[in-house]
Amino acid sequence: MRLLHTSDWHLGRSFHGVGMLDAQRSFVDQLVSAVSSQAVDVVLIAGDVYDRALPGVDVVRLLDDALVRLTAAGAQVVLTSGNHDSAIRLGFASRLLERGGVHLRTRLADLDQPLVLPLESHADADLGSSGSKDNGAVLAIYGIPWLEPRLVAEQLGAEPASHFAVTRAATDRIRADLALRSAGGTVHSVVLAHTFASGGISSDSERDLSIGGVGAVPLDLFDGFSYTALGHLHGRQTLSPQVRYSGSPLAYSFSEAKHTKGSWLIDVGPEGVTNVSELSWDAPRKLAVLRGGITELLESEDHAWAEDAYCQITLTDAQRPQQAMERLRARFPDTLVLGFDPQGGSAKASTSYSTRLAEAQDDLSVCCGFLDHVRGRDADDAERLALAGALDNVRLREASL
Repeated sequence: MRLLHTSDWHLGRSFHGVGMLDAQRSFVDQLVSAVSSQAVDVVLIAGDVYDRALPGVDVVRLLDDALVRLTAAGAQVVLTSGNHDSAIRLGFASRLLERGGVHLRTRLADLDQPLVLPLESHADADLGSSGSKDNGAVLAIYGIPWLEPRLVAEQLGAEPASHFAVTRAATDRIRADLALRSAGGTVHSVVLAHTFASGGISSDSERDLSIGGVGAVPLDLFDGFSYTALGHLHGRQTLSPQVRYSGSPLAYSFSEAKHTKGSWLIDVGPEGVTNVSELSWDAPRKLAVLRGGITELLESEDHAWAEDAYCQITLTDAQRPQQAMERLRARFPDTLVLGFDPQGGSAKASTSYSTRLAEAQDDLSVCCGFLDHVRGRDADDAERLALAGALDNVRLREASL
């Protein structure tokens, strides 16, 4: 049996104001193609299917289309809710959808209600319905939805109301169910969980799980499971051979510019997990994180590759260049983020504005200093002349009163 581990689709998300539905449709196309070409039996989606609790109509339609196409391609789908999802809305019609091969695990009551699938050896598969005795090995796939400690601790009997406590209570329920099932034969287990496990490397586009006392959970909570399919962190990574993050299928922040987006293919047989391999997704657009002086960025051929990329640019000129965004977009049309980190400027760059204000020698210095403070560039000769004229007019008016 072959499983495909995905997570963090974040359908409906935008990238610095740029809509991503077309890019997400492209990912769904790749996913459906992979299910067919790789003979995938089950697609796992470990939370954050949507980017917000109330997704738009077009976003819901995209998920509907994805589920229809995946099941039509021959795969079943096991899907859990993440911290971005509304568990109640995502879990609507779960019993009805189960008949069509879509298994939603968004409720606490379903923690220990796995999807159970028979595992056949090659010999068993060749014998088919000839009456050969089945070896009894099965795969049980469990889903742990996002657990908000303050909301679920009491229901799970967890004390205190911490992320560790509720996750331990959830995995304890799963182990208890596994123990009962294992009494009747060999049971291999796959667990989906949307959480921040210790050892994972986070990126900027994930929500900070330390807010409100929520912290990382240790890996040993997942000991004994054949494979744990994690969601929440957006970089594909291996915490242990049996515990992995698939990462998001698309980059959702510039901190993910160096990620290779993809998923994990997991092969499971009667003896357990036999192989885990990478499957990569093609990115619709490159991400470029550029840094330097504006002249070098606009003229150097080293940056030609970024001309059709989404760009985050940090200018290091000692003074903020005039019309910086307009000039940069002439070469890099999709510059989405522009920052300034002056290098090699005068000593005033390290002096607070209040200190410089106190050291100003006259009214013109105060005005020019304010202009420099708010825009990062000294007043030029024409601006100094205009400010001096305005100050002279003020003095003349005051003298006439």
